[in-house]
Amino acid sequence: MTTPRGRFITLEGGEGAGKSTLLAGLLDVLEHRGISVVQTREPGGTPVGEAVRGIVLDPSMQGLAAETELLLMFASRAQLVREVIEPALAAGRWVLCDRYADASHAYQGGGRGQPSARIAELERWACDGVRPDLTLLLDLPVATGRARAAGRGETDRIEIEADAFFERVRASYRERAAGEPRRFRVIDASQPAAAVLQMATQALTTWLAELPA
Repeated sequence: MTTPRGRFITLEGGEGAGKSTLLAGLLDVLEHRGISVVQTREPGGTPVGEAVRGIVLDPSMQGLAAETELLLMFASRAQLVREVIEPALAAGRWVLCDRYADASHAYQGGGRGQPSARIAELERWACDGVRPDLTLLLDLPVATGRARAAGRGETDRIEIEADAFFERVRASYRERAAGEPRRFRVIDASQPAAAVLQMATQALTTWLAELPA
């Protein structure tokens, strides 16, 4: 018998949205249902990806061109798809990923001003048709997210950007969610962590109930 293909779930959101905290809770929900889950992140998730992450987030890399940043993100993503995501899905496992291609549309597109057609073409090529089945977008005001991120200590190269950059990122995320309402579930991430987990768990549970048997 052919092994049923796994499902691909992504978490998206701006700085301080609480994605890392939420991942653990969602992982528990899926595993309690007997689902085998691979958890990963972007940029990163592979040795190549983690090396790229070090470059992209290094505050000393202020001279990194927007085009270079975009290509690095998709280089990391191409490796993640081929080394981790696609093999897991083909084996019937589910993948839970902290950010994916929507992040490039938001950060390198909305934030950096890279053309949407360019990003879409890179996504087509690098991701090889692998798209999320469900995306949970953790949405919150930029000021709230930045205050949370500041409390974590040292900031990275992305986090030191101006508020206007993150407002464009947020607007881009919300635009993508509005354009694909069947894939996206928007979560009010300005609430306390426990409330965010409850809302995200409910969204995930409802989506799971809608899947074909």
